[in-house]
Formats: sequence, C-alpha cells, structure tokens
Amino acid sequence: MDFGRLITAMVTPFDKAGEINWEEASRLVDYLVEEQKTEGLVVCGTTGESPTLTDDEKLKLFAFVKEKARGRCKIIAGTGSNSTRHSIHLTKEAEKLGVDGALLVVPYYNKPNQEGLYQHFAGIAAETRLPLILYNVPGRTSVCMSAATTIRLAQIPNIVATKECVSVDQVTLIAAGSPQDFRVYSGDDAAALPTLAVGGHGIISVASHIVGAQMAEMISAFISGDVRRAGEIHRKLFPIFKGLFECPQPLPNPSAVKYALEMRGLKVGSVRLPLISPTEDEAAFIEALLKS
Repeated sequence: MDFGRLITAMVTPFDKAGEINWEEASRLVDYLVEEQKTEGLVVCGTTGESPTLTDDEKLKLFAFVKEKARGRCKIIAGTGSNSTRHSIHLTKEAEKLGVDGALLVVPYYNKPNQEGLYQHFAGIAAETRLPLILYNVPGRTSVCMSAATTIRLAQIPNIVATKECVSVDQVTLIAAGSPQDFRVYSGDDAAALPTLAVGGHGIISVASHIVGAQMAEMISAFISGDVRRAGEIHRKLFPIFKGLFECPQPLPNPSAVKYALEMRGLKVGSVRLPLISPTEDEAAFIEALLKS
C-alpha cells in the first residue's frame, strides 16, 4: 500500500452545537483533495479530536469520508487507543467499512515498556488485513517507541509505515534499519523536508490544511532532484509550520488550524472541550501569520 507522500490529518468540522457538521465535512474533503493536493486523509486522528469522539461518530466519519473521497485519495482511519482490545475492535469495524488503512497511536497514560508496545501492535496486526501505520508521538503519550521496536514491528507484513514525531535521528535509524518498502513519515511539518533528506517517505501534516499545495510542490521538487527549490519552499513555509503550534504561546492542535480554516472560509467550527478556541491575541497572531 502506498498512501502517498502528502497526507493530511483532517480536522473534524463541528456545528455551533458541537455536533459533527456533515455538510462542511464533505466540503472539506473536496478542498483538501482538489485545492491542497493531499494524497491521503487521516480521519479521527489527534487533529480530528479523536479523544472527544465516540466510536459511533468515528465509524460514521470513516464511512462518510470514504464515500465523499470517491477514490481520489487514500482514507486512513484513526483506530488506536491505549487499550489493545478496543483498538482491535475499532480497527476491525473500520476494515468492514472499506478504509484503506489504519493509524495506531502508541498507547498513552498506561506507559507500557518496549515489549508491551511490540505485543500491542503485533496483536492488532494479527486481527486485521488492513495496512497499518504506527504513530509515535511521545509529547502526547509520555512513551517513546524506540527505533529498535519500530524496526522489529516493520517485519510484520501489514505494518507498513510509521508516523514519527520525535527526532530526525530516530527517523534516520528507522529508515536505515527497516525493510525497503517500509515508509517513514514525519508527523512534524517543520521536519518534512529533513525527513525526506534522510530517507523518509513523506509527511502526515496539519499545515497542509492551509499550505498543502505548496508542500506538495516542495516534496515534488525534492524528489525530482531540485533540492534548492525544495529548500526555498521549506524556508518560506517554516513560519506557518511553527506558528500554527506556537502562536505567541503553545496552542494545542487543532485549535489554531481550525481558526485558520475559518479565515479561509471553511466553516469547520470550534473545538470540543477540554480544548478551547484561540484567545484574541492568539487569533490576531494567526491572522497575521496567514497574511505574511
């Protein structure tokens, strides 16, 4: 399975009552595929506010986005949790809906060791035929899956990729030690180009909601050998990569990108508690960032 090089971790649109806005979700899929050139959509990942979505909402979103995409991009279901049994259940249900793959986050809160991580992901892989992407984000989970554990999991046929929100060092080790067809994606927009440079395959992005077309151009330039052009685009986009998370102060994802989408005319709404919308100062920063 090739999910492409530019994948967007899609926000979940909400209406004023905090319920899923299905009309705007349909519009968002078209916008991301046609205007922002995304090759894949992660549905109900961190950026999609998965912790506040019910299983029923997630399954409806998987089916809805799959139908609306009409084969124009790959659909990757966020089905991971800190319960192996629950992750297996949701992954099997997503598979029935015809998604193209699943994204499985490192278990959070219960803090498993490396062997526990291996058994968690291997156990899920044994119960599905879906291609699986691991998701290593220690800033949110408090546990970092080692490069050695990832390389070990990469030997399992349907574990086909990893999304790394760690360091370029870790990406380098995984790219060097895993099978040739195992894909390494950056989960940090600012590290997309460095990840490609050390053998990574692409980016699972938040900023691609806003600058996806430019990111696609950057990736294409690098792959075609025009490293200078790729570097120019990276440097131009770098303030947006950083600003969507740092604002003047760190702002939890996806509060900033949802506000940015609203500025672009996409009525994706606000975030569900415990996340909150940007303050006036943060909103002014985002507005200035997009105008720069």
